[in-house]
Amino acid sequence: MPAFRAASALTLLTAVSVPASAHAGGRAIPYTLLHAHSSLTYTFTQAGAANHGRFNTFAVRFDPAAGRLAVVVDMRSFDTGDSQRNRILGGKDFFDVAQYPQARFTARRLIRTAHGYRAVGALTLRGITRTVVIPFTWRTADIDGREVGLLTGRTTIRRLAFGIGQGQWHSTEWVGNAVTLRYALELLPARGR
Repeated sequence: MPAFRAASALTLLTAVSVPASAHAGGRAIPYTLLHAHSSLTYTFTQAGAANHGRFNTFAVRFDPAAGRLAVVVDMRSFDTGDSQRNRILGGKDFFDVAQYPQARFTARRLIRTAHGYRAVGALTLRGITRTVVIPFTWRTADIDGREVGLLTGRTTIRRLAFGIGQGQWHSTEWVGNAVTLRYALELLPARGR
């Protein structure tokens, strides 16, 4: 179960960051994350009950003019709210943070939908790279006299697709495979930082 929590959190962070930068309403300026006003949370099922967590350290850089989006997550910054569980999740059966200290997401393309956008890109987690699709909404607003970009959404990631859960933790009998990621990001135009 610990592994599942950390996996969700990490995935959430990467996923969220990707879309936020992706489509800046046509504005050809780079955006970066305002970390203090952003959140990345995850939910997974263990023994039939919902469990929640968050990821604490990540960076996002989006350049609409160049069509580039880069997200880097510090795998050591996950938090399950339990120090013993955190030690287990950081070990070789789960994140193996000694060997894989970072996770990365790079968007390959953005697709406009009836409800917002989808970011299609490569997510690398625990040394495994998969194509993922991240749905999100994007808008700009004036908050306290400055322009900000607001990216929100949620998606589901399968932990086993990234090797999260080795040995006895590979089973989904007690810990589900699906992790729901929720992201609420605030980004600033690079010129305003």
